[in-house]
Amino acid sequence: MNGHILLLHGIHMHAWIMFPFARLLEKQGFAVETFGYYSVWQTHERHTAALADTVCGFFRRHPDTPLHLVGHSLGGLVLRRFAAAHPDLVRGRIVTLGTPHSGSAAAEAVRSWGAGVPLLGGAYRQMLDGNLPPLPAGVELGSIAGSKPMGVGRIFGLHGANDGTVAVAETRFDGMAGHIVLPVSHTGMLADEGAAAQTAAFLRHGRFAPEEAV
Repeated sequence: MNGHILLLHGIHMHAWIMFPFARLLEKQGFAVETFGYYSVWQTHERHTAALADTVCGFFRRHPDTPLHLVGHSLGGLVLRRFAAAHPDLVRGRIVTLGTPHSGSAAAEAVRSWGAGVPLLGGAYRQMLDGNLPPLPAGVELGSIAGSKPMGVGRIFGLHGANDGTVAVAETRFDGMAGHIVLPVSHTGMLADEGAAAQTAAFLRHGRFAPEEAV
């Protein structure tokens, strides 16, 4: 067994959306659990507090076991907030999937249409707006981006390489330990064996594998 992973979903999603990716990571030898949160109706402060409770519960049951964290889209921003608030509880590596670390052009487009409050709610402030704290020293985070533009990207007017929802450029930020671009869409990456293999590689070794090796 390679260790334990806690998976976080993205905006307007539920924990079950991560089940296919969980199965792929289990094939890679990890034990996997999911974490659900109300992405729009609550703020990042509530997400962080709930996640801290879950992680502390895990360490009470498994005091000597590292716990890796993996977040899709907004879930990766929740992990950024969690790491900044509770660096002592980050006892494994972090991988984010299609996460707009430097802000979301799609979210800005929604706000410009006047639909920001109902569609984004608490997910915008200090997360999708790109206003995030730096990654604490010692926290290793790898970012996976997609380059298959299937989704609502055309409506949002995304420029450059993107996964249909998030631009590749938005998935980068100062302080990340690794970055890789895969030919997957924003949602499709959750059922992609290559994305799971690269996630597993980073969690095991702190770096992504050469693509020909996975």
